[in-house]
Amino acid sequence: MDASAVVLAAHGVTCEPVRTDEFTGKKFTFFTDPDGLPLELYEA
Repeated sequence: MDASAVVLAAHGVTCEPVRTDEFTGKKFTFFTDPDGLPLELYEA
């Protein structure tokens, strides 16, 4: 997840800080698409 956030940042995409889901222990982050719609990356 951290590496994905770095790649997005390298392409000018601002992500929220990577967090950990307290129920699953999986990492996730949010960012917006070019139209301003929210998107989420969630660790599989």
